[in-house]
Amino acid sequence: MTPGATPDGERPVVVVTRRLPGTVEDALAARFEARFNTLDDPFEPAVLEDAMREADALLCTVTDRLTARLLDVAKRRVRVVANFGVGVNNIDLAAARAAGVTVTNTPDVLTDDTADLAMALLLAVARRVGEGERLVRADAWPGWTPTQLLGTRVTGKVLGIVGYGRIGRAVARRAHFGFGMRILHHSRRPHAAAPGDPPAEFRARLEDLLPECDALTLHCPATSETRHLIDERALARLRPTAFLVNTARGDVVDEAALVAALRDGRIAGAGLDVYEREPRLAAGLRELANVVLLPHLGSATTETRTAMGLRALANLEAFFDGREPPDRVA
Repeated sequence: MTPGATPDGERPVVVVTRRLPGTVEDALAARFEARFNTLDDPFEPAVLEDAMREADALLCTVTDRLTARLLDVAKRRVRVVANFGVGVNNIDLAAARAAGVTVTNTPDVLTDDTADLAMALLLAVARRVGEGERLVRADAWPGWTPTQLLGTRVTGKVLGIVGYGRIGRAVARRAHFGFGMRILHHSRRPHAAAPGDPPAEFRARLEDLLPECDALTLHCPATSETRHLIDERALARLRPTAFLVNTARGDVVDEAALVAALRDGRIAGAGLDVYEREPRLAAGLRELANVVLLPHLGSATTETRTAMGLRALANLEAFFDGREPPDRVA
């Protein structure tokens, strides 16, 4: 079979569910029969189902929910799903395996940018950057005063990290070597230190980690075990001066419990890039001054989004060349 071809000799049809950087779209079109979502709106389930009936491969994103029913449809023609992102909680992996559909993701390439954003959120909420920016934009700044918008120092504080994989370690390096922070971490198992890692203390139980933290940052995957991991009980174990940062997945946090904790002053603030029901926010969250809200920007740099797209392309090329995709997850 010609590399990149289907059994009938035609170029494989790849449906791309959202617009990608131009370099990526050009490369996809050069190699495959690429069909792009020109409107760039999330596909409704019925539209996605119709697209999958005509595709040999699907290049999807976090906004596409590939349920068992859709994957049952997919198995009639779709042979591989290349997910644009590391997390694959938008795909029913067990159903994909049952349907014989290969699934890949795009690890490694978004680590640094997501870690950068986590630190940006911590600094923004601790130093009340959002409040200050809104004050200036509203033409309500009366001028400098010694007690205006006093924030909290980040340097030298204790940072707890939940999920100590690639991104968690990258945040630890920035926090320790850049801001002199003491690093604690919790994950399913201890991790041996890698070259370049800062000193870090493992806590086997999340409940033991929480009271020690001046700030807590989340970098765990979204699974049935981590859903609402940070709930009312967990929030109650944080110090009232602590900050929460989430650049992982929205459903790791019980947003209703978080809103109540922020409103009542049981924690000092939060920096959020992800939400449980994106793009909708939990009731009351938007009105709180002590939270910084971003629209899922973790990997949103030109360099990283291009690298993610090219990584997805490399997985598709490997699959249709008869090679093992480098980032296969199912």
